[in-house]
This record gives sequence, C-alpha cells and structure tokens, in this order.
Amino acid sequence: MHVKPAPSPFQRLVACCRRLAEGRGASPRAQDVLAALSCLALMALDLPGLAAADNSLNGAGAAVVLTVGCSTLLLRRRMPWAAYLTALLFIGWLHELTLIQFALYSVGRYRGRRAAVLATVGYLAFTVSVFCVPGWPEPRAATLSAFLGLVVPIGVLASAVGIAAYRHDLVRELEARRAESAVLNAVQEERTSVARDVHDFVGRELTLLTVRSEVLSMRARETPYAKDFEELSDTARRAHLVLNEIIVQRGERAATPGVDGLAALAEESGRAGSPVRLAMDPQAHGLSPLRQAAVYRVVQECLTNAAKHARGETIEVSVRADGPHVRIAVSNGLPAGAPGRAPVSAGSGTASMAERVRSLGGTLTATRTPDSYEVVAVLPRG
Repeated sequence: MHVKPAPSPFQRLVACCRRLAEGRGASPRAQDVLAALSCLALMALDLPGLAAADNSLNGAGAAVVLTVGCSTLLLRRRMPWAAYLTALLFIGWLHELTLIQFALYSVGRYRGRRAAVLATVGYLAFTVSVFCVPGWPEPRAATLSAFLGLVVPIGVLASAVGIAAYRHDLVRELEARRAESAVLNAVQEERTSVARDVHDFVGRELTLLTVRSEVLSMRARETPYAKDFEELSDTARRAHLVLNEIIVQRGERAATPGVDGLAALAEESGRAGSPVRLAMDPQAHGLSPLRQAAVYRVVQECLTNAAKHARGETIEVSVRADGPHVRIAVSNGLPAGAPGRAPVSAGSGTASMAERVRSLGGTLTATRTPDSYEVVAVLPRG
C-alpha cells in the first residue's frame, strides 16, 4: 500500500496562502492590505541604508515611519492623494522611491488618466527641484539626465499601469452592465410574449364568457336563476378588467395557429352569439407559417372586437390569395342602438394587429360606416 509522504512545512505554508488568496484575495480590503504589506516589505530591505544615511532616524524609528507611510495605502481607493503626498515627503526626507510607485498606480487606478498625468507631472517636478538642493541625494548623481533616467521610468510606468487598470475596470463594468441589460431584456421579452398570448387567448375567452353570460342573463330574466347569471356576468367582466390592468401588452410570440384554426374560431364566435360566414381560398394553406400566424391573429382580433361591439350581428370573413398578396377582409353590421354597458377592452388589440401586419410589409385599414365596420389587411405572400 502506497502512503503519501507528509507535506513539508513549506508546502503547508504555500497551501495556506493559496487558500487565503482564493477565499479573501478577491476582496478590496484584502488587496489593500496586501499592497501595503508589499510596499513595506520592499522598503524594509533599505532600512540599514536609511539608518546609516539619515541622522534623524535610527533603525527602529525608520521602521515606524515606513510603517505609518505604508498604512496610507489602506486608503488608496477613497483617498489615493494621501499616499501620494506621503510618498513625496518620503522622497524629500528619506530619499525613498518605493512608496511613490504604489501611490502613482493608485491615483491612476482609482482616479483615471487625467489625475494620473497630473500626479506624474507633479512627481517629476518635485524630484527635479529636490535634485537641485545641495547635498541631495548622497551620493549625488553625476548628471540630471542620469537622475531622470531613474525617476522618470518609475513614475511613468506606475502611472501607465494604473491607467490601464482603470480602463480595464471600466470595460469590465461596462460588460457587466451589458450582460445585465441583456438578461433584463430577455426577461422582459419573455414576459411581454406571455402577456401577448394571455391577451390573445385568455382575453378572448373572457370576452366570450362575458357575452354569453349576459345573453343567458337576459334569457333568464323572469326565472329564479336570473340573479345567478347576472353575478356570473359581473364576475367575468371584473376578471377581464383585472387582466387588462395587470398585463402589459407589448411584444408577441410567433407560435400561433395557422389558417387551419380559423374554422374553430368561427365556431366559437357562433356559439357566443355572433355567427360567422367564412370564405377561405384553398391557396391560403400554402402560405408560410409566419403569414398564416398573421392571418389567424387578424381574424381572431376582428372576431373579438365584433363580439364586444356588435354582438349578434353576422360577421363576414374572407381570406383570398390574390396574386402576390393575401387579402383578409372582416366585416360586420353594427347594432342600431348602443349596448347597455360598455364592453371591457384594453384598447391595444387593434394596434397590435396593425403592428404585426406592418412588420410583414403589409397594410391594414379599418372603415366604419353608420351601418357596418370593415377591416382589410393586405400581406405579401410568402
């Protein structure tokens, strides 16, 4: 039996650091702490030199000062200029260039390009002015160009990396917002598709239920069941009102019955008290599914409107494949008097029908006369 050797202390340390990075490394606070500790570790390498070159600080004092200076990086997201000003102080007092690299990166990362350029120019101007002070740095660089060859790349590189990270953050945020917007749009489209189907099918059934219950209520007016039929009619009307208030009627779904479903529509309308005479060209069965769905929706909406506004009147439905076009005509007579109660309507069915026809390159016209109402839709064949 093979037994794995026990991990060494170094391997356990590496594994512990990996778990820490995976668990907390992504948090902003952990990143700020890591940046401060990294800067302190780099500057700690120069502690012996600082103690030897600066009479004002001993080794312990330098360690405290550097720790306080690095702690400003904990505020680099909200106050990056605090670390920047502290870094300039370190340059003039301790001749230390480590903190300024982290500070310039922080300004570019969290304040953008303009602030990073301003901070870099200020850093270069400050270091040049300090270079001109007698006795700094020790040993003094031979020439100004040699000195700038050290400080310029440090500042420019740190700022450039910060600006690149700032732009990367902007792009990542934009992509996240786009993805969120795409998800919201997809959800909204699905909701409106369901709403459209509810309007087309459930709304129609509620309309027919309302009409039928009112007819039965009138027939049973002199019977003991009259009150029950009136309550049924009122309930159906209230349900239709609630449906129209809740559903936001936008968008629609193409999965709709074709011309084969027109006979069933006509039969339902007849049972509701509005007989239908359907005349359909056999060539209409050869239309594309998209065209057939449009024909079905146009006829369906017209029959629903006729049941609302002209109950009891005969409805003429004609579907003809006329050359390169398909012509749908739906007409019905209008009752002599206005109905006792206005029908429930959301007012968007006709607009939706016209929009569907126009989206397919067709036209829709509605003509009303004192005696009749006619809707004619013309679609290109396909």
